[in-house]
Amino acid sequence: IWSGIPRQVRPITWKLLSGYLPANTERRESTLQRKRQEYFGFIEQYYDSRNDEHHQDTYRQIRIDIPRMSPECLMLQPMVTEIFERILFIWAIRHPASGYVQGINDLVTPFFVVYVFEYIKEEVENFDVSSLQEETLRNIEADSFWCMSKLLDGIQDNYTFAQPGIQRKVKALEELVSRIDEMVHVHMQQYEVEYLQFAFRWMNNLLMRELPLRCTIRLWDTYQAEPEGFSHFHLYVCAAFLVRWRKEILDERDFQGLMILLQNLPTMHWGNEEVSVLLAEAYRLKFAFADAPNHYKR
Repeated sequence: IWSGIPRQVRPITWKLLSGYLPANTERRESTLQRKRQEYFGFIEQYYDSRNDEHHQDTYRQIRIDIPRMSPECLMLQPMVTEIFERILFIWAIRHPASGYVQGINDLVTPFFVVYVFEYIKEEVENFDVSSLQEETLRNIEADSFWCMSKLLDGIQDNYTFAQPGIQRKVKALEELVSRIDEMVHVHMQQYEVEYLQFAFRWMNNLLMRELPLRCTIRLWDTYQAEPEGFSHFHLYVCAAFLVRWRKEILDERDFQGLMILLQNLPTMHWGNEEVSVLLAEAYRLKFAFADAPNHYKR
């Protein structure tokens, strides 16, 4: 578990863990065919409506958000842009309770990249996606859509009106940190740093904006293997992540310095090693606090 899922079996493992593929081997091929056809059926049915009056705002927002995503060299490839536009638009149309919300766009990337890995040896950053066969790309697109949908089923209240799931999780993070590291908690209070100011993004984008993509992929190995990984376990990862910067946080002595630090944590060089340590710490916290919810209530 600590080194994550080996790259060559990651695509199939993710599809199984997310509940997209059945455990029964005989049914897998037919399930894939059916789901891929179903997705392209949605596109035929809905995608032309993207410029209709009541959908155009959604489509416009998706088009604005995609070029801002990372890794840039991947996201700015026209073929990739089109795939992401379709996935996000179809998801939004089929989930009117939340519709499209910024942050959802990031959740496609790990699936897409992992499913591209099935067909390439090199790193995805310098790879031209349009060199893949059309059939292959269609399969990657449909599989990414369904796996992202499964993930979002478990955290949809993060993205409904006023994003209540996120508000609740940030509050829970604050409670948890006040229990595990009172000094950090008091330090932030002293300089009037609200958890919502930095941790909203940690919940909204599942730490993807704080970590290199390779680390997110490793993190998601565990999230998918863990019951309620993306909703509940993520909270403990966020707490472990915050406390990991304890020294740097306590060194900052004003609001602005703290905010700059918390919004630009130096993780560029991080790899599996750092993520493993983070996960181990998150597990430790989970076992210390999870089964006793009153534990971290003051």
